[in-house]
Amino acid sequence: MKILVPIKRVLDAYIRPRVKADGSGVELTNVKMSVNPFCEIAVEQAIRLKEAGVAEEIVVASAGTAASQETLRTALAMGADRAILVEDDNDLQPLAIAKLLKALVTREGAGLVIMGKQAIDADNNQTGQMLAALLDWPQATFVSKLEIADGSMKAVREIDGGLESLSMPLPAVVTVDLRLNEPRYATLPSIMKAKKKPIDKLSAGDLGIDTSPRVTTLKVSEPPPREAGKKVDSVADLIAKLKDEAKVI
Repeated sequence: MKILVPIKRVLDAYIRPRVKADGSGVELTNVKMSVNPFCEIAVEQAIRLKEAGVAEEIVVASAGTAASQETLRTALAMGADRAILVEDDNDLQPLAIAKLLKALVTREGAGLVIMGKQAIDADNNQTGQMLAALLDWPQATFVSKLEIADGSMKAVREIDGGLESLSMPLPAVVTVDLRLNEPRYATLPSIMKAKKKPIDKLSAGDLGIDTSPRVTTLKVSEPPPREAGKKVDSVADLIAKLKDEAKVI
């Protein structure tokens, strides 16, 4: 079985985002970029499945500018076999990415897609669900435990009320949560070997997909600063402030 793992290049999780001076978006110039943390978990899970003999090949894919090659090299150093970069300068939104991934799944003949439940930049949590709908495949989202055997999959997913267990046939789409695993660090020899692994470069046109944005961002702004907390002397004072100042009751 071949596993396709989509990954995204995002602002490093430990960097404080800054809004551009013109309010058009988040400043990404001369800042550290990394693999989306949820995508790293997806890559790790694919590698573990290959080590267990469930998968034969792991293909990682990313869509964006040429700078995304660095992100793909990170995944290759972790243990992925091949990489695909769909070069596109558009503001890629969830539906466009889902359509690109559907085309890649068909092109590669993948039997399983494992991806992060969301990217930490836009936090949309939409692409996996859209991809499953486009492929007409079963899906398991927010997965914290995954087992595959005999052409079927068992998954435990996190829901508001606790945990839910699912069983479904393959092929399928899986979006992973934080508790699924702890991603490995790439060793120096692996990083050197990753430089020789192939990265296929395509365009959205090669796949026959229109990636024009459907949503326009009008303005991005910093959230207002939080006010300092206040101490109260009694429950009556608390209720009064909640009613008269905060106006929440």
